[in-house]
Formats: sequence, structure tokens, C-alpha cells
Amino acid sequence: MTRSRLNTPVLKSRSKLAILVANLALLTTLSGCMDGAPKYDSCEAAGESCTRFTLVHTNDHHGRFWQNDKGEYGMAARKTLIDSIRKEVSEAGGSMLLLSGGDINTGVPESDLQHAEPDFLGMNLLKYDAMAVGNHEFDNPLAILDKQRKWAQFPMLSANIYRKVDDEWQLYFEPYRIFDVGGLKLAIVGLTTEQTAQIGNPKYVKALRFNKPQIALRNTLTQLKHNEKPDLVFALSHIGHYQDGNHGSNTPGDVALARSLKRGQLDGIIGGHSQNPVCMEAPNKYADFKPGDECQPDRQRGTWIMQAYEWGKYVGRADFEYYNDELHLANYRLLPVNLYDEQGKQHGDYAEDPQMIELLTPYQQQGQGILNEVVGSTSAKLVGSRKVVRSQINELGVLIATAQSRGVVKADFGIMNSGGIRASIEQGDIRYRDVLTVQPFANSVTVTKMLGKDIEQYLATVATQSRGSGGFAHFSGIDMTVNCQTQRVNIHSINGEAFDKTKRYSFSLPGYNAGGGNGYPVLSNAVDSGYIDADLLNLYIKQHSPIDPSSDQWKHKVKFTGASTPLGCDG
Repeated sequence: MTRSRLNTPVLKSRSKLAILVANLALLTTLSGCMDGAPKYDSCEAAGESCTRFTLVHTNDHHGRFWQNDKGEYGMAARKTLIDSIRKEVSEAGGSMLLLSGGDINTGVPESDLQHAEPDFLGMNLLKYDAMAVGNHEFDNPLAILDKQRKWAQFPMLSANIYRKVDDEWQLYFEPYRIFDVGGLKLAIVGLTTEQTAQIGNPKYVKALRFNKPQIALRNTLTQLKHNEKPDLVFALSHIGHYQDGNHGSNTPGDVALARSLKRGQLDGIIGGHSQNPVCMEAPNKYADFKPGDECQPDRQRGTWIMQAYEWGKYVGRADFEYYNDELHLANYRLLPVNLYDEQGKQHGDYAEDPQMIELLTPYQQQGQGILNEVVGSTSAKLVGSRKVVRSQINELGVLIATAQSRGVVKADFGIMNSGGIRASIEQGDIRYRDVLTVQPFANSVTVTKMLGKDIEQYLATVATQSRGSGGFAHFSGIDMTVNCQTQRVNIHSINGEAFDKTKRYSFSLPGYNAGGGNGYPVLSNAVDSGYIDADLLNLYIKQHSPIDPSSDQWKHKVKFTGASTPLGCDG
């Protein structure tokens, strides 16, 4: 609409009706001009006024740079898939970003023994654009994390982690990064679970401060608004997705984050930490997602929330369209990477990329002789799955607690946190790699001496840790009743002898927990045994093999009362 057209006189020969129609049309056009650009009902209709871009994402990699024994996932097959997406998007004139929701570290021995170097180098070859800093990035000393930052050819983002430098708290990582996607300014803000302060190794996180992600995001949004003026803002988070915001013993996650903001402040969240496929069958209700199924991501207050399960099993693909100054999700899929379903059908058939295989093969081969050493055997499976060990004391937990208190390290009883048990040991031969997979964190084991009356108070906190949390404890060498309602314990015997409140006892405990991890009381008098948890388990299995899980030796003597289940205290 131009000024000259607005000033064109109406011809006298027109009828009054014609004049009225013309004026109405003029008012309609003027209204459209006042509103700004014309409104379109699709990207196709918008034409050049529509911008297409794709966000591809993974999370909770946990050292799985190599495919498993069935040929599932692995970075080589992932590269073939991601390269095909990148080519398709580019040929269609769109833009693509590759993002990680964090937790690159800790999971399999081949990666752990090499401080995840193959994983970060593989991410470089995959051309990741950014990653969120996960809590497991702090499983190693900060010197290792700083080395990983140098390996990474992409930014590691977190807007809520601070490190003290010259008596001043400064951000440890970049809080955000601005990307150009088809001419749009897209801000990616990194966030890390504040729970890292409790679940991270106290030795490595004590020098850091983890602020609340909600507050950090609000402050960053204000900073972005004044300094960067982005068209779109996404959070790249490692704080977890919990159905309808019910986060239990975890700190608030992505749903609570989105609900804490006004509609329109945050366009999307690419998440991690809870290691679940965020696929909804109804508002605030998870779908029973299986490989090959369609996936509808969560949406809270207009904010899209996405997460791609774990280990690179899936690659998330979100195709967005931006027109009418609004973001539209055109398509979303969780693409399985050579996964087999329960019926044995494979989903996704991606060949392994030769360049990635060439890069990773030396790392996979390194140390194979040591990892494949048979150290013992078990007559039945020792169950270490997360859903079991965090909800009930079992044979594997008792075995580990025993290995830490009845082997080369001597103590009257042992305590093992369930969060430090990461895998099962299958029936048959036990190899060194199995031991390292069960206990990948290389935690030191401590011994503490305490009067019986003080042990009662200590265990009143430890033994009542809620089921489902990583602090839920396994015990060996102690017979006691735990009252979940009164938060007290009644100790009957320790090391086979009647309990005496005035007697001094010793107990073993991972150094992580002795330092206050999982909310355990800090033990200032804990003595480092000089041994690592996996080494103690390895030695114990060697000396006491074969292991018979059905033996009374591995049955616990802890009873729980005052809860909904005799297995442990409720959350």
C-alpha cells in the first residue's frame, strides 16, 4: 500500500454503492498494513517469508561410542543417519543444528578408561553444534573436564554453574550461544541440574556452585532481550523431564521450567538427564513408546519439550517452520538407530560410517586384553538394573558392600549407595569389563569409626533414604529394623554380635557419600582406604568365586516398617 494510491480521487461517475464498497476494501487493506505482514496459513503459502530449520538431538550418551553386541546404536551408524538428515535439509534449503543434552561421560569401560576421549572426538566428526553440561561431566577431576573442553570443537553450555576465581564467582561455561538459522537469530541456553551438587562427586564439585536453572534462565532471558535480541530461544537442558512436573526426589525438571515462564518467553527445550523418550499420548501423560512408533513431544505453555531417551539409541529430529512471526513444529520423530524390538524386528538400518570406524577402532581395541580378563563366575544373574537396586536391597548390593568391608579393606559392616550400581552381571563368567560397567565411577572407599549411639543417628538418615533415589542404601554385616515413619533405626547386631551403643564400630562407605553425596551426612573423620570401589569388587570376586546369589551370604538383614512396602521407605 503506497501513499499515491491512498490519495487517488474517486471518480464522480461511481455510484454511492460502489464508493462504499471501495472504501470498505480500502479500510480492510489499511488494517492489514497496520497489523504488519499479511498472515499466512502455511509455510508454502508464506513462500520466502517462511524459514525452515531442523534441530537434531541426542542426550545421555554415557560412553556408548561403539555399537553393542547386537549391532545397535554406536556413533558410526549415528553418523550415517545424521549425515543423511543434514544432506536432506541442505538440499531443501533449510538449516540444521546438532545438539546434545549432556552426560557424555561414564557408562562403559572402553570410554571410562580413556576419559571419554573417543566420544568427544566422535562428536567433533559428527559436527555437534553445542551440548549441555551434564552432571556426569563431573565424575572426574576438573582437570579432566577442562581437557574435554579442549577436545570439543563445539561449546559446552551451562548458565547456572559458577566457579570461584580470585574470590569472585564466575560462570564456568558459556551460558548461551547464538546461531544463524536461515537468517533467524536462535539463542541456545545451557542448563545443568542443580542436583549435581548432591549427586556429583563431592571432591570434584565442592569448588563449584550450581544455581537453580529456573532463576538462571530468567536472568539469561533478560540479558538476551537487552543485548542479543534473538528471534527464538531454546534451552539445551540437563535437568530431566518428569510427567506433569512430578519430579519425586529429583530436582524440578523441564516441565516445571517451562511452567515457570510466561507464554512466549521460551520456544523449546532440548533435554536430557531423566533418560526417557519424551513422547506424549495426552497432555501430561507419557505414551508407551516403542521403536518405530510416532512421537508427540510435550508442550507446556507453548514451549516444546523434547528428549531422545539415552545412549544414542535414537536421534531426535524436529523440523520447524517460522512464519507469521510464530514458530510451528512441522514434524517430529525419534529415529531408532538399528534397534531391535521385543519381537526381534530391527528398526533403522544404517551402515557404519567408515571414517568414524577408522577414528574409533584404536580406542575400542585399546585395553581389550585387560577388559576381557575372566576374574570369576556367578551361578545366576546378579541384578543391577536401576529400577531394582534403587527400590530394594538385593544380592548385588550386598556383594558390593561386602567386598568393601570384608576384603582387603576391613570394617564391621558395609554401606553401598544404589546410585553407584550401574549394571547387572549376567550368569556365567565375570570379566573385568563387567566389574567396571557395574562400578564405573572410580570412587574411593572410606572407613569411618563411630560409637554405636552415633551410628544409630547416622543410619537414621542413611537407611531412610527414599526408594527410587540414588541414595537408597544396601548393607552388609548389620541386622536392623528401619522405621520409615519415625525416621529411626533399631540395630540388633553388627558383624554377628549383639549391638552395643557404647562400643566403637567401623563401617565402609564410598567416598562420594562420605563427602555428603546423595544427601548423606558429611563424615569429617572418614579415612580414605586408598582403594577404588571397582578394584575391591574385582579382587573379592577373584578370591571368592564362584558366586552363588542364592546363598544366605548375600541376603540382607534389614527390615523396613512404617512404609507402603517392606522393601524400603517411600519417597
